[in-house]
Amino acid sequence: MQGDVFAFKEKATAIFKRERLFYPFLVASFCLSVTLLYVWIETSNEYFGFDWVVFLGTGNWFYCSILLLSFFGILTAYSTLLLILGFLLIWDGRHDLQLHWFHKILTLLVILLSSFFMWILSIYWKDRWLTAGLSLKVFAPYIHLSSIPVMVLISWPVAFYLIHLEREARIRKYKMTSRERRRVKSCDRLAKLRALQVAIGLPFFLILLCLYVVPLGIYSPCIQEKDKLGPKPDIFGHRGAPMLGPENTMMSFEKAIEHGAFGLETDVYLSYDSVPFLMHDYDLRRTTNIRKVMPNASFAHPSSFTWDFLSTLNAGEWFVQPQLKPFYNMKPISEADSKKAESQTIPKLADLLELARKEKKFVIFDLNSPKQKHPHRNTYVRHVVSVILDSKIEQHLIYWLPGFDRDYVRSTAPGFQQVGRLYSIESLAYENLSIINVDYKELFYNGLKDYKAANITINLYLVNEPWLYSLAWCSRIHSVTTDNIQTLSQLNHPYFFMTPNYYVFMWLFVDSVSAIFIVAIFYFHWWNENEKEKFFKSTSTHKDTRNLPKGKTKKSGASVISKPPPRVKESPWTLEALTPALTRSTRKHRGPQQFSAVPEEKASKPLKPVKDDVTQPVPTQEDFELAQEPTREATHKTALPDLKANEPTISSAEVPHPETQPDYTPIVESSQ
Repeated sequence: MQGDVFAFKEKATAIFKRERLFYPFLVASFCLSVTLLYVWIETSNEYFGFDWVVFLGTGNWFYCSILLLSFFGILTAYSTLLLILGFLLIWDGRHDLQLHWFHKILTLLVILLSSFFMWILSIYWKDRWLTAGLSLKVFAPYIHLSSIPVMVLISWPVAFYLIHLEREARIRKYKMTSRERRRVKSCDRLAKLRALQVAIGLPFFLILLCLYVVPLGIYSPCIQEKDKLGPKPDIFGHRGAPMLGPENTMMSFEKAIEHGAFGLETDVYLSYDSVPFLMHDYDLRRTTNIRKVMPNASFAHPSSFTWDFLSTLNAGEWFVQPQLKPFYNMKPISEADSKKAESQTIPKLADLLELARKEKKFVIFDLNSPKQKHPHRNTYVRHVVSVILDSKIEQHLIYWLPGFDRDYVRSTAPGFQQVGRLYSIESLAYENLSIINVDYKELFYNGLKDYKAANITINLYLVNEPWLYSLAWCSRIHSVTTDNIQTLSQLNHPYFFMTPNYYVFMWLFVDSVSAIFIVAIFYFHWWNENEKEKFFKSTSTHKDTRNLPKGKTKKSGASVISKPPPRVKESPWTLEALTPALTRSTRKHRGPQQFSAVPEEKASKPLKPVKDDVTQPVPTQEDFELAQEPTREATHKTALPDLKANEPTISSAEVPHPETQPDYTPIVESSQ
């Protein structure tokens, strides 16, 4: 039987340890899922590009980025709830989770899925990490200021747990002196308690210390004096205003001009019969109705069609279909704009140049080379230049971006503003280029200060989020290309901007207030634990002193305690109910003794019944004989309450005087 009990205890201990080891998995799942969710949220600027890549692979347009955002949010919410559950169990004093196997499997799946997607981003989409890093330049001061109140909230359970562990350690250290046989086990347990205190308290205080001094190492372009803030960056409408009209259509470019666009950005192909037209994708499936008109040619390269055929395609019906909207955050358009969008066709480059000439807007475009066996495969640049010159647009309004055959362009159209890519400063100086059009992620990580020091005019693409536009503004960028022109054009001041003095004030103020609150929280828990300990000690001392005989006091670790006889639960007409319990010395000497119902100090002076007392039945000899049997020793411990003068009494019997009896009192260890 004892072996079974021992085996059961060993099994229970193993289960307890295994359940306790599952806490790190909860923390890991929470950290990984939160990191993945943060990266995906902060890279919302790239959602369209991600959905477009998915469209190229699947042939169907849907918001895959939003689907993944929802999925990552579910993973984070689930791991957060489990972590809160584990925290509440610790708060309740339990150290084992006892999670269902289903939750354990899901927790491991969260860890695996989060790790898998982070690996995918690291291998195939490194730009996501670059965007998340840029977001920290903007949000770092605000994350710092908001993290300190969170640490104040966390300090409540941390203080409770640390002080609770300290109290438990002190109790075990005190008990070690009286448990010599378990000294080794007690020492091990005490060491574990100290180690647990260090494991909980040290990370908390290290993180808190880092948050207190982290402003010393923070650099944010949005923390600067107001007089040093540069002018608002100019805005190029990326393919017009693709959130207000079908991209690369005349309606889209008109909407961009209505919202104050500095310039218009587009993509140019050359048709098979040498007509430059506007199109972005490598085929016509997404932005035209070619699947209805010519399904077999839907995957063909745009330059393989003649302009006569291209001009018949509809380029706006897809835009008004809810399932084909290019941006998830598009606002509904009016009925008039919807009808106008449905009638849009593929425009020629000459149409855009005519609009830009009238509105005095700059034009920048990517020129895509024709496919193999195209009639103008090697001369397409010269043909496009001739079309631009024929449009009579002012040459300085053209930002010439293609690098192919640049010498011919300079000689033929010297007024074009030559634009380069992210070349080295030496290469830009050698080619006499003073304007660059670069991806914002590449520029911020590749010497922005050097290009600004060399007086290079910078245009960033593709900037859609207000926080990213604010970063470009604070960094004194000259212009950006955006899809979200209707939002960015309304910004009159960069988001998340603050002066250094204000940030220092907020830093010191939040640190000071949080330190006061944290000290107060720790003091409150320390005071609460001390009050509990004092209460328990006073309760224990009160019980001990209440049971001490008159004239007796505690002596160095032991007390002379005379326990009051408990009341009997039998009928008041039995002998046990009428007589007090016998002392041990009386039970040792059996004989024809009689009993006294009078307390010891009044035994020498028998009491007489009062006149109005109720006559009690006299115990019989049989009752006395039963009381003398050994089996009744337990009942001799019972007695009546102390008698008073105005209560019914019974006549005392002849018993030896208490002073003649051997004095025997139990020695009981005092309790703390």
